[in-house]
Amino acid sequence: MSKQLSLQTNIQKMIPNMSEGQKKTAYYLLKNYDKAAFLTAAKMGKEVGVSESTIVRFATLLGYNGYPELQEELQSMVKKQLTTVNQLRKSINNIYKGKNVLYQVLQSDIENLEKTMHEISPQSFEKLISYMLEAEVIYIVGLRTAASVSLFFNQALSLFLRNTKSITYSMEDLFEQVADIGPKDLLIAISFPRYTRRTVEILDIALKKGAKTAAITDSIISPIAQKAEVALIASSNLNSFVNSFTAPLSVINAIVTAVSIKKGEQTFKKLSELEEIWDTHNVFY
Repeated sequence: MSKQLSLQTNIQKMIPNMSEGQKKTAYYLLKNYDKAAFLTAAKMGKEVGVSESTIVRFATLLGYNGYPELQEELQSMVKKQLTTVNQLRKSINNIYKGKNVLYQVLQSDIENLEKTMHEISPQSFEKLISYMLEAEVIYIVGLRTAASVSLFFNQALSLFLRNTKSITYSMEDLFEQVADIGPKDLLIAISFPRYTRRTVEILDIALKKGAKTAAITDSIISPIAQKAEVALIASSNLNSFVNSFTAPLSVINAIVTAVSIKKGEQTFKKLSELEEIWDTHNVFY
């Protein structure tokens, strides 16, 4: 496990037991560790809105001898990232001089994938897989631009599972579609900036009814990550008016693959049945 992954996983794991000031520090650090790496404890306290002593106690809580030791690890993480990212950016710029939208967007997606690989929590991933294997019904909600991600996720799972339900805009009201959700079920909420209010409200319903909950989103401080029991963070940065779903879809591919492997013989049986139907009706060209 890389230092960056170890530190961020440790912070995420300890957030529930932190004081309000320490939580504010944790959320700031997770989102701005590159900036925090070069701030003194006093300056970081001002940035976060807490006292210098809170920053020092936060470092101690994470197991460091003091803030300088935490800062040293942050700087090491930043230097490593700057080296790999900058080299990649320079190589692109050298080959494709001037503004080229195609390669700029491709470069952004490469960075999104790299960021997601470094920051996603393997523990959270495994916990979500466990929830999916145990659930009676798996509800998946993603609205507006995230609807495409949600529908792909549900379609992929439905190839070998019989207990998935996609919550979408239809003749049936959104809230009616989760009316039967209960403690034995799982709701997976998918949302990226700008976060959709209805997705958060559906997550609230699932929580109120005692269902297991998970979020796939871009930041630990997104509204659904704050509420769900499990959150998988996938970078979606793009200098445009739309989000990039390259990394989120890669995470979903990993989830689908992991669940299909765990299901074993059931996956093979269901896919074999589908192959017969597809052949009978000449589904594919």
